[in-house]
Amino acid sequence: MKQYVVTAEQMKRYDANTTGRYHMPSLLLMERAALATVEELLRERGQKPCRVLVAAGCGNNGGDGLAIGRLLKLRGFRVDFALLGDEEKRTAETTAQIDILRAYGAQIDSTIKESEYDIVIDAIFGVGLSRDAAGIYKEAIERINRMEAYVCSVDIPSGIDADTGAVMGCAVRADLTVTYGFRKVGHLLYPGARYTGRLVCRDIGIDEHSFFGETPRWYTYIGGDESLLPPRRPDGNKGTFGKALVIAGSREVAGAAMMAVKSVFRVGAGMVKAVTAVQNKEALQQFVPEAMLVIYAEEGLSENIVRADAWEMFLEELREAEAWADCVLIGPGIGLGEPAHELLRFCVKESGLPLVIDADGLNLLAQNAALQKALADCGRRGRDVILTPHLGEFARLYGCTTEQAKAHLTEYPRQLSDRLHCTVVCKDARTVVVRPDDGESYLNTTGNSGMATAGSGDVLAGMITGLLAQGMPGADAAVAGVYLHGRAGDLAAADRTEPAMMATDMIDRIGEAALSQPADSRQDEMRKTR
Repeated sequence: MKQYVVTAEQMKRYDANTTGRYHMPSLLLMERAALATVEELLRERGQKPCRVLVAAGCGNNGGDGLAIGRLLKLRGFRVDFALLGDEEKRTAETTAQIDILRAYGAQIDSTIKESEYDIVIDAIFGVGLSRDAAGIYKEAIERINRMEAYVCSVDIPSGIDADTGAVMGCAVRADLTVTYGFRKVGHLLYPGARYTGRLVCRDIGIDEHSFFGETPRWYTYIGGDESLLPPRRPDGNKGTFGKALVIAGSREVAGAAMMAVKSVFRVGAGMVKAVTAVQNKEALQQFVPEAMLVIYAEEGLSENIVRADAWEMFLEELREAEAWADCVLIGPGIGLGEPAHELLRFCVKESGLPLVIDADGLNLLAQNAALQKALADCGRRGRDVILTPHLGEFARLYGCTTEQAKAHLTEYPRQLSDRLHCTVVCKDARTVVVRPDDGESYLNTTGNSGMATAGSGDVLAGMITGLLAQGMPGADAAVAGVYLHGRAGDLAAADRTEPAMMATDMIDRIGEAALSQPADSRQDEMRKTR
């Protein structure tokens, strides 16, 4: 299911549209948020009353927390309330919640008591935090993190930047975060995702009606979507389901080609021709006997005339294979030598097919400004081109450090996409997919740390290529491939465990990933690391 992911500024605007233009009372939204949070908390912790601390700020996030504490108090929980900050800066809604609490006889302190708690409600800061937590707020956050209590954050863990996931000085480490309306970018990006714990998004009355034409740029998939995959014709044949040309492997690297080719098949493509060094012939025939081979000798570019003639004969065979295919993948394991460069030049300048460039193909592209210009020209003419760099490859291609690429994961890929007129798949713990000249971008939440293993990128490149071969538009194939790749990784981790996973384990779970959905599609599950 497609779900929008918003920034802090967007969420504030949608909130204001709901209360201002649709006349939805702000206090009613606050009560609905409190009720939704209590429901989730009781689902997690059970109905038995226990000792609860509500740590609230003076903004509306604090008002949410006070309302949550009141509802728990009325259910028999022993609740202490700590209202932190300058009371003169209280919002009208938070002031109203204080008045309601006092009418019920509750005591509200200005500091956190020296006591033990079973549950802490973190409602100090909301999505509007713009500077590092300091003073009494820093002390409160650090104290909460030292407690042996179950922590539920309201909307977002206090101290996490809602737009970047950055820690603003210090941040609450939550076991559960209940957010409202839409997930925020900072929930999903690291390190924010680590602090968020299990993330639940609840509808409280702020929905897409409040966009008023200002649709969020980012979206994700929660629970999958059947429309992610190309339809299968019951009367189809192997040619119907697409023919992919995979240029991968070199005389020193066979595994990349083997995994990429097999992944193309596993995601549903009908036929594959693998272009690879002659040394890989037997390995490929044994690992993927379904694939056809086009082989070459890397020594063919030497000055030896016989070998040069052999290279020209290979190029003719390559042109015939390109004419046969529906799309091309180049890069996994091809190396950085002259043969690899010639193969990339062929794919960019001679072929007009939809193109996926991965791994060594990206490193070669980063070294060649002329090929980058030619690639951009292809994109302007409407050719589907997909780049699949990990952060290091992206940094070389973009012209920045890996650290800068990671810090600007929601910005730099769009700039590279605009520059090269192609779809960019920037791979990290959270992979993003940016379409050329398109307002929407995809932020992936499937997958796990076990996927940080050799060959994982080759599997993804093959999956995207297989979907592209079946006629999917490039950006759609990239999004579907990234989502399903992560799902296959999650299934493999459930079977093998994350530390023991290998890339081939993911290939074996591609079919299941395409058919299955996460166990709980109602919400996004995230692990907490303390």
